[in-house]
Amino acid sequence: MRDLIEAIAKALVDHPDQVSVRAVEGEQVTVLELRVDPSDLGKVIGKQGRTARSVRTILNAAGMKLKKRFTLEILE
Repeated sequence: MRDLIEAIAKALVDHPDQVSVRAVEGEQVTVLELRVDPSDLGKVIGKQGRTARSVRTILNAAGMKLKKRFTLEILE
C-alpha cells in the first residue's frame, strides 16, 4: 500500500524526490503518512480536497481486497 500511495503522489507533484510515505501500524488501522514538498501540497490535496478524496477512495478499495483498513494523512 505504501508503494501505491508513493507512486500516485510522485505522478502528481513537481518534486517527486521530496515524496515520502511512512506506514504506522495500529491494532485495527494502518495510517499512511504522506509528506511532499510544501509547494506541491496543493497538487496532492486538489481543489476542495477532491484529489485527496480520490486517493483515499483508491486506498480503501485496495484495502478491502486485503481485508485491512488504511487511512491517509497528508502532512505539511
